[in-house]
Amino acid sequence: MGRGKIEIKRIENSSNRQVTYSKRRNGIMKKAKEISVLCDAHVSVIIFANSGKMHDFCTPSTTLVDMLDQYHKLSGKRLWDAKHEHLDNEINRIKKENDSMQIQLRHLKGEDISNLSYKELMVLEEALENGITTLKSKQMEFVRMMRKHNEMMEEENQNLLFKLMHLDPMDDNVMEAQGVYDHQVGDYEAQQQMPFAFRVQPMQPNLQERF
Repeated sequence: MGRGKIEIKRIENSSNRQVTYSKRRNGIMKKAKEISVLCDAHVSVIIFANSGKMHDFCTPSTTLVDMLDQYHKLSGKRLWDAKHEHLDNEINRIKKENDSMQIQLRHLKGEDISNLSYKELMVLEEALENGITTLKSKQMEFVRMMRKHNEMMEEENQNLLFKLMHLDPMDDNVMEAQGVYDHQVGDYEAQQQMPFAFRVQPMQPNLQERF
């Protein structure tokens, strides 16, 4: 005796509905794999349960993106909404800006300028001159900071020397202070010889480099 037909409508019992969903989902996935292998067809199946969980299958020889692109070309239907289209346009715009900036960077390095017009070369020269002006301004600012630091250090050394002159030279604290003073004077003299070097503490790694 054959199985009776099941009325196609929503199954009200949640347990029965979940069992039916699981069985039929597996059946669909099995049929999709079979037709893909037997007929060398490109198949993609995406199923979302009412809980939001996704199950999918795609022919191993292709990708879902390729299949969607092919569907878009053959059907002429829009697959992306306005939000996605705007995002795609924004990505393309950023790519173009990045390419333009890469070209400008090469020009600033003196590369690929043989085909530039006279006007473009003038614009490039102005940009380089502005950059040099800004660089010199930063250098002068650094020099002023170093001079101010040196003045403060010299004043500190003078104060320390004044205190040493009014203390007992045989006192242990005085001898320790004398060592500190000699060390600071040594740092100060070394810094005067290298005005563009960064000072580091003796226990720190050597981080000195040219400005």
